[in-house]
Amino acid sequence: MQETEVQLKTQTSKFLSQPFKLLIGGKWVESASGQTFPVFNPATGHTIAHVASGDSEDINRAVKAARSAFDSGPWSKLTVSERGRLIWKLADLLETHLEELAELESLDNGKPISVARVADVPLAVDLLRYMAGWATKIEGNTIPLSVPYTPDTQYFAYTVREPVGVVGQIIPWNFPLLMAAWKLGPALATGCTVVLKPAEQTPLSSLRLGELLCEAGFPDGVVNIVTGYGETAGAPLAAHPDVDKVAFTGSTEVGKLIVKAAAGNLKKVTLELGGKSPNIVFKDADLETAIAGAANSIFFNHGQCCAAGSRLYVEQAIFDQVVEGVAQKAKNIKVGPGLNPDTEMGPLVSDEQLDRVCGYLQSGFSEGAKAAVGGQRIESQGYFVEPTVLVNTKQTMKVVQEEIFGPVVTAMPFQQVDELIPFANDSVYGLAAGIWTNNLSKAHSLASKLRAGTVWINCYNVFDAALPFGGYKQSGWGREMGHDALELYTEVKAVCIQL
Repeated sequence: MQETEVQLKTQTSKFLSQPFKLLIGGKWVESASGQTFPVFNPATGHTIAHVASGDSEDINRAVKAARSAFDSGPWSKLTVSERGRLIWKLADLLETHLEELAELESLDNGKPISVARVADVPLAVDLLRYMAGWATKIEGNTIPLSVPYTPDTQYFAYTVREPVGVVGQIIPWNFPLLMAAWKLGPALATGCTVVLKPAEQTPLSSLRLGELLCEAGFPDGVVNIVTGYGETAGAPLAAHPDVDKVAFTGSTEVGKLIVKAAAGNLKKVTLELGGKSPNIVFKDADLETAIAGAANSIFFNHGQCCAAGSRLYVEQAIFDQVVEGVAQKAKNIKVGPGLNPDTEMGPLVSDEQLDRVCGYLQSGFSEGAKAAVGGQRIESQGYFVEPTVLVNTKQTMKVVQEEIFGPVVTAMPFQQVDELIPFANDSVYGLAAGIWTNNLSKAHSLASKLRAGTVWINCYNVFDAALPFGGYKQSGWGREMGHDALELYTEVKAVCIQL
């Protein structure tokens, strides 16, 4: 499979031609070590850029800048209206540069540019505007007390919500720009300052976002961006004693390391981690819609979604029909380089991820699974794998129990709802679930029994800035988006005065 020649926008080409540095204290600076690391185009395996390789010394500098901006800088002196307007201006700049940012996401991550145009960038814009509106609406309460120590004693008590302080934010490679917005939006709306560590596989859109943050007029040190590897930049950020909170999106394995690193100063932690989400199709569903939805739930973003519907449970009477339908959808997907306008599924993000997905496929086959479609690497210079539907799978198989994070779904039949529920909940994860049925009573009843942070009914992958997102069990702590996210970036202070 050859890379289709696509002429990049002038702005994108200009951006890629520059040296990539770290954003610390409002200045673009080289890493303390002077070292860089390569960034690869997953459609070709070729190097497209070198970016500064930050380490603990750079994290120290960035945290110091964020601390100064929070404690004594102009950020803490801005009114909440001014803060909201800055966030809104950043959203406007993202919207103005939509095409450029979509190209960067496609080039760096591998996703189809057609998807980045209508999902990644617009959703990031919408999230920032939503959070900009919250900046003026973070309120406390007055509290009536019931404990006068003498008949004449009276108290006036109230609460205020204050920003938690300096926040370390570590984001993944599957939705680089959108995850940066999910993290930055509530932090900035509540008045926190940030040290952002992008995934080493996909740092480019975060660096462009840093330029737009400067252009928008955010004070120096409010947002600092340190590119680097997890071990050398992410780990010292999570452990830093002057960081008040760490927010991480990524694998459950790394999330557990984040928790350990944060224990030193007992900093607050929010985690959005892995998933192995059940997607359940009943025979009374609109099957045309359900089949398309089941395919989208796993093949969207190449299956590199924490909420992917990777366990497909289908009522026995329609099992063959649904599997055949999803397999046919998989066969028709146009796989190719993300910048090709006809591409519907791009490559996996890296050679490491390709090896991971192919390893799981081999594990499934060795345990008796069969591929109704796909199941192989697509031989090319990039990191491509076939959209895959596995059948003959059992609940105990690794491909059923563990997160693959690729375009691989395991399909299993069921007969009764009571039989289904234990299987659907048989996972260390609890991020999302899907239900397809025209019986709304059945849908609501089942939704209440599923241990998942989001349950989609007759739809899948519906995200909105106002809708909280996060998981049960080992899928994480806390929620992204919505009002719930704001509470995780604030401290509640109770004030009590005797009158």
